[in-house]
Amino acid sequence: MVLSRFWLAIFISSIVFIVISLFTANTYTIDYVLNGKKDDPILVSEKYAEQLPAFIKDSIKNAPNQTMIINRDTLNADTTYVYKNKTVKIYSGIQKSDGLLPTCKTTLVDIILPLIAYLAFFCGLMELLIISGASGKLAKALSPVFVKVFPSIPKNHPSISYMTLNFAANFLGLDSAATPFGLKAMESLQEINPEKDKASDAQIMFMCLHASGLTLIATSIIGYRAAANASNPADVMLPCIITSFIGTIAAFLIVGIKQKINFKSASLLIALMVLIAAIVGLLMYVNHLDLIGKNYFTANLSGLILIAIIAFTLIFSFINEKKFREAETTVFDTFVVGANNGVKTGVTIFPYVLGMLVAISLFRNSGLFEIISDGIGFVFLNLGVSQEITNALPVAMLRPFSSAGSRGFLIDSMSTFGADSLTGRLSSIFQCSAESTFYVIAVYFGSVNIKNTRYALGTMLLVDVICVITAIFVASWFF
Repeated sequence: MVLSRFWLAIFISSIVFIVISLFTANTYTIDYVLNGKKDDPILVSEKYAEQLPAFIKDSIKNAPNQTMIINRDTLNADTTYVYKNKTVKIYSGIQKSDGLLPTCKTTLVDIILPLIAYLAFFCGLMELLIISGASGKLAKALSPVFVKVFPSIPKNHPSISYMTLNFAANFLGLDSAATPFGLKAMESLQEINPEKDKASDAQIMFMCLHASGLTLIATSIIGYRAAANASNPADVMLPCIITSFIGTIAAFLIVGIKQKINFKSASLLIALMVLIAAIVGLLMYVNHLDLIGKNYFTANLSGLILIAIIAFTLIFSFINEKKFREAETTVFDTFVVGANNGVKTGVTIFPYVLGMLVAISLFRNSGLFEIISDGIGFVFLNLGVSQEITNALPVAMLRPFSSAGSRGFLIDSMSTFGADSLTGRLSSIFQCSAESTFYVIAVYFGSVNIKNTRYALGTMLLVDVICVITAIFVASWFF
């Protein structure tokens, strides 16, 4: 219900703002909102040739043909004059994201089709884990902890193993594996959900912990910083871990208080201490490495663990091949069945993802997002917050809506202010400290056709705010 209203608010407010801008002459055309592509110039005016300044007229007269593009840094570095026949079209600035119709295409081609491929492969592996009995053993081993965090889940339930794999993949920065594992967890939790169109307590807890984005190896962020010539691309690792860990703890406490979870459980406290010890131990190991060693370690750890998961699944399935024969199937046929289920899941979530991304596209291209962002930045400046911090805020603001959009702002901030500036580093922490809230909700709840997300969206947005505040303090402390 809340998500639906928020989605409608984004759509309606964006459309109203676009129409008002057109009729008040703040914009010349709205075609870019519908058909424009990212990084295309935006048409801001069209004039007759007679209305042009003298130097442009002279350039046109001396042109060997009837079409000419003139860039004049003395006027506006972003302005392009295009002459054709008797009129001149003036373009200024570039489009921040694809328009509505190109977004429909890119959602299918660049997001859903790759996601379906990932789902097919990893759902095939998960089917092997189920038939071979590996998922049952993992669930049994972790049940003492998970039944404290998810009291509504029966002991040794299969969803425990799927959630574990999802959390582990997120922790190691394996996004391509985390989503299939997470969708399988939601599907498994939906089987024990008494109200099929309403999110259960277990699903909300899982979603909020997943969206808090606890990550050890921020491989993609390190790659972006290396491309931006950062002196030490991995120097944001520790701030990223601290920020995402605090976000995860905040999500657990907020949802736990709402669901009246017993925080004094011995098994829960032990699990938390083990997690903290593992993080500290890995950080101590990474910190003693030199720059090349850090880059080598961060570049290979996640990949090696993913290969280890695949190898374990296949070897364990081969060792327990008898169970496949008892189920009247083979290892390969089981993989194919799981992959087919993954394809079906991808098709199911497509409309949910499409609806959310189209709304976000309209919101960004309408100009409303920039006005809100600039307004918040102005407020922060007047509260005494430094300019370096306010320059990074667009990344934090766009992150809940679009990972690709906030990534664009991240790259731009490092290019403009420098990868080693406080703005560049803070933008990096913002990017890796949480998930794309609206995308995640659309994908995960959409995969099981849940319409009422209850308090999930509000909690996830609150955790996003906590991560932003934490990132500012951590970045200021470290850098």
